[in-house]
Amino acid sequence: MESAAPAFSSRLPSHELDFASALQAAEAIGRKQVSSVELTLRAFERIERYNPGLNAFAYQLKENALAQAKKADVAVARQEALGVFHGVPIHVKESFAVMGQPCTWGLPEFKDSRASQNAAIVDRLLAAGAVLIGATNVPVNLADWQSYNPIYGTTNNPWDLTRTPGGSSGGSAAALGAGLGYLSVGSDIGGSIRLPSSFCGIYGHKPTLDLVSLRGHLPGGIPTPPGFSTLLAVAGPMARSANDLRAALKVLGGPEGWDAKAWKWELPPARGRKLDEFRIGYVLDDPMAPPAPDVRAVLERALDNLGRLGIKMKPGWPAAFQPTALLDTYRFMLFAFFINMSPPEAQQALRSEYERIAGPEAVEALSSFPRWQAENLRRLEFRAHWQAYFNDVDVFLSPVTFSVAFPHDHSQPQELRSIATARGPRNYMEGLNWNSSASLTGCPATVAPIGRTEAGLPVGIQIMGPYGEDATCIAFADLLAQELGGFAPPPGYFN
Repeated sequence: MESAAPAFSSRLPSHELDFASALQAAEAIGRKQVSSVELTLRAFERIERYNPGLNAFAYQLKENALAQAKKADVAVARQEALGVFHGVPIHVKESFAVMGQPCTWGLPEFKDSRASQNAAIVDRLLAAGAVLIGATNVPVNLADWQSYNPIYGTTNNPWDLTRTPGGSSGGSAAALGAGLGYLSVGSDIGGSIRLPSSFCGIYGHKPTLDLVSLRGHLPGGIPTPPGFSTLLAVAGPMARSANDLRAALKVLGGPEGWDAKAWKWELPPARGRKLDEFRIGYVLDDPMAPPAPDVRAVLERALDNLGRLGIKMKPGWPAAFQPTALLDTYRFMLFAFFINMSPPEAQQALRSEYERIAGPEAVEALSSFPRWQAENLRRLEFRAHWQAYFNDVDVFLSPVTFSVAFPHDHSQPQELRSIATARGPRNYMEGLNWNSSASLTGCPATVAPIGRTEAGLPVGIQIMGPYGEDATCIAFADLLAQELGGFAPPPGYFN
């Protein structure tokens, strides 16, 4: 017979933890200051109150979550060994398979899908003691910097409901920003963790390529073939503190299956423990995607603060680096992947269209394998170029994108959209540009909140680090919070 959940005499009201970090919540549960059941019930109370305006969740798992929370509290009472996120309510992006639940990617043809098993990241979070409360909303096929689809509708930004929270991990960012859950996992191939993190004022980490398994990250929750790599896409944590990112990465990272028999992974230590121990490179402006004046002002203020601390800073791109050349290779690899991962009938239709109408996308769609292989070798050359740069620099700072969160725009086709800025309208697809270096090279990149514009909208900074040294950019993000303030809750979510 299963033991009843213990009665906790709370010394810390659950509402005082609404905007706590995941690690703070886990500590409170482990110290018996609050129970997992209390925190989980509180999470669902807040979802009931605020999610109607945000529409951050694709589905919720209240019954299952409360059963998990009850077991977590029994384990605490028995003084059993606890995982790093023991009893903490968390969620994942809807694109990750959760056994028995939809995994639609916003595609209507997968509306009735049910995953046969958990994605790797779900299994690892559950093994670390987390309580899964649901999954968060996404754009169609994860291919937008907004998060809306015909199945679940539109997700709104907690800082301004008329604006996007970003995409494709926008539901996760909106929920975390509003204090709905303590941790999430998103995916990123073109800024899908990084843009939503900036737009919603939270932390997000794009890990080193293939560090975190993408098994179970396909429409319908289909298990990915062992050893498959997109060469671009990653899964990574999103949170309200950089320390949560580090702890989550230790849980999520490393080999599985056949690989786990042959090698083990350990997160290398950060290159510095204090801000003045980091050698900083940076670029805040470039013709490929100049930031709007309100974004640039926040970025400059952050760097001015670092400069006053006497930190060694080196402006400019790596020597002889051409960002537009990297962007060309990145776009080639990205769109070649998208087209060749489409269903066969869709591929044929696209190829026929591109044969009829010449355009930039036709190069990727109609390219030969020798051409693809040549671009793939260029990808690796760009990685080597950046790694040489990181011999003399520890982190590279840049904008996440050129704008703050923008008003909803569902017009089609997507590539003809524009984003209004103080310098005039900008092409929608420029949102890729600042993310391209870390995406193409596979290097890690952390987004940290650094302030808000005069209009009150969050701005993040992108902290790119050396390949395989994820702790370096995460540690820098943590230290940056001590100078600039870190996460701040949006107004209106304190009840």
